[in-house]
Amino acid sequence: MLGVFRGPITGPKFFAIFASFFVVIIAVNIYMARAAILTFPGLEVKNSYVASQNFDRERAAQLALGWEVHATVHQGQLVVKITDAAGQPVEAATLTGTFGRPTTVRDDQTPAFVFDGVAFSAPVTAGPGQWNFRMEAVAQDGTPFHQRLVVHVEE
Repeated sequence: MLGVFRGPITGPKFFAIFASFFVVIIAVNIYMARAAILTFPGLEVKNSYVASQNFDRERAAQLALGWEVHATVHQGQLVVKITDAAGQPVEAATLTGTFGRPTTVRDDQTPAFVFDGVAFSAPVTAGPGQWNFRMEAVAQDGTPFHQRLVVHVEE
């Protein structure tokens, strides 16, 4: 093997060295592109144009609720606290969502929430690191509420 590197650098030897750099770069790019495609969790919406037509109206209705939402994981429980503008707990008519990693759907979970008068909670399996809770709730008056919450789990 070392015999290849002895002697002067000739045209064919230079081409082989030059081409090997590109082979390595292309191989790494193909590997990274394949890994990105295989771990892509999907689209946020199927048709962004249709979603944009209702965005401002839905956003205004959601903001009018005055809700503040916080999510934490404590001892295997996902706790979601919703408060109104006065800081009082809010019981949504329904609360559903997907709890999972931001980069893959492999660990996605659909928690079954129970309201205890202060917060919603549900058991989840969560290792340390960053998680997302893509929340979908409906207020008592029927107003839909959507929010993606970043949840940091430390254990």
